[in-house]
Amino acid sequence: MRVSGNQIWLLAILGGVLLVVVATPARSQDEQYLMPEQSQTKALNLVNQAVEALGGSAYLNVKDVTCTGRLSSFDHSGEVTGFGKFIDYSQPPDKDRQENLPKRNIISVFNGDKGWDLDRGGVSDAPQSDLADYKEDIQKDVDNILRHRVHEKGVELRYAGPDVVDLKQAQWIEMVDQDDRTIRIAFADNTHLPIRKTVETRNSRTRFKTSEIEYYSNYHPIDGVMTPFQITRERNGIKIYQVFFDVCHYNTSVADALFTRESLDQRWAQIPQKEKVRDKKETDRLKDKQKDDEDSGNTTSSKDTPSPH
Repeated sequence: MRVSGNQIWLLAILGGVLLVVVATPARSQDEQYLMPEQSQTKALNLVNQAVEALGGSAYLNVKDVTCTGRLSSFDHSGEVTGFGKFIDYSQPPDKDRQENLPKRNIISVFNGDKGWDLDRGGVSDAPQSDLADYKEDIQKDVDNILRHRVHEKGVELRYAGPDVVDLKQAQWIEMVDQDDRTIRIAFADNTHLPIRKTVETRNSRTRFKTSEIEYYSNYHPIDGVMTPFQITRERNGIKIYQVFFDVCHYNTSVADALFTRESLDQRWAQIPQKEKVRDKKETDRLKDKQKDDEDSGNTTSSKDTPSPH
C-alpha cells in the first residue's frame, strides 16, 4: 500500500495545506503494566492476525502488483488542484513504475538504488532527492513492515493500546527502528485490517520532527489479497494526495524489463515527433509557471507514489 513512498510529479502533483485533527494512540492502563516481552508478544499477535486478514500466504507471497487508478492533489488552501489517471506496476519491495494515462508520456521508474524519468524532455536519471524519498518510503511502507521489517534485528516492537480510530474500535502497535523512526499502525478490531499508519521522524541536522499519516479504507478481496482501494496521505497537517484504485491484479508476471532505463528509451522512441514538440512547449510553460510560483512562495513540491502491497 505504498503510497510508495514516490513520484506524484508525473501527474504534475503539488501537495497543499489541509489542517486535520490527528488522533494519538491512547495507551491503556493494562498496557502500562506489560513487561517488554509481553508487550512485544501482544504486538506480534496483532501483526499475525493482520497478515491472516490480509490474505495469509497469498498476501505474503505477492510477487508483483498492477493497478490503475485516479490521483487527487491539493493546494495550500485544501482545494483540489489536479486529478489524473495512472497505471502502476510494482515488484515489492523496491521496484516500481508509474505511468500517466492515457498518453503514457510521463513515466517514473525505480529499481533498488536507481531510478529514471521519462517526461516531455526525454529520458533522464531520477534526481538524488527522489531516490532518497523512494528509499525512505520503502522503509515506511506498511506492507514491507508487516511482511519483513517487524522481524528485523534491532527493531523495537510493542503494543500501544486500544483506541477509537476513524470511528472504529482499534488496537495500535508501535515500532522503533535503528534509524529512530517511530511507526505506529492501527488495526480495526472487527476486521484486523490496518486502517491507519503514523510515522514520526526527526531531521538529523535540524532536529525538526516530521509527522506523516496514511489512511487505508474501502478494502476489496483481489486474487486472495485484501486490498485498500482508497489511500490518503498527510504530512505535518498537509494533505499530500488521495488515491482511488479502480482495478488491481496480483502475480501477473510483470516483466523485469519494465523497471529499466532501456524500457523508457524504447517508449520515448515510440512517441511521435509532433507530440514531443507540442509537449516540449507545454513543459516550458509549466516550468515558467512553477518558477513564478516558487518566487512568490505559493508552491511546495512532493514526491510520493501510491501503490497497494
